[in-house]
Amino acid sequence: MNNASVFEPDDGINLSPQLLHRQLEVNLVAPLHLGSLLARSVQGNTKRGSPAVIHILDQKVFNPNPDYFSYTVSKLALERMVALQAQALAPHVRVSAIAPGLIYVSGPQNEENFNKARSINLLRSPINSVDVARTAVFLAENESMTGVTLCVDKGQHLVPLERDIMFVTDQLMQKQP
Repeated sequence: MNNASVFEPDDGINLSPQLLHRQLEVNLVAPLHLGSLLARSVQGNTKRGSPAVIHILDQKVFNPNPDYFSYTVSKLALERMVALQAQALAPHVRVSAIAPGLIYVSGPQNEENFNKARSINLLRSPINSVDVARTAVFLAENESMTGVTLCVDKGQHLVPLERDIMFVTDQLMQKQP
């Protein structure tokens, strides 16, 4: 299971090549390398069952906004890479991903903002981290699944936002009934 991530603020106008490279190294290159190492280690293994690589993404890959620009670019690349890596590592390793919504305090977000933001989704309730873990177990155990990304976000990816959730929480809370 790959949950490594760098989450640092930037934008497309003041793009830092150093930050972009750091984000890509941690959020894309390392997961590719880990999958490759796993596939090489099990190649030729005649035991039944296939190991799985599960990448943790972000609902942002289906609901992008320009905040945390380099982070978003790296997670978008990782999401597109899931199917490609599944093809490349088959039949030795299955590859899938989970795109969770907001589960923990993120970046410079404070606790009050987090407590409001965590329910801004279609079901208007906080996402349970246990649901993400159960989805990971499901993907790891289900040998018929590879090359897929499952959203575990209570529909947060279906709530389009112009900015990252932490920056629009108060405005959105005023609009909810």
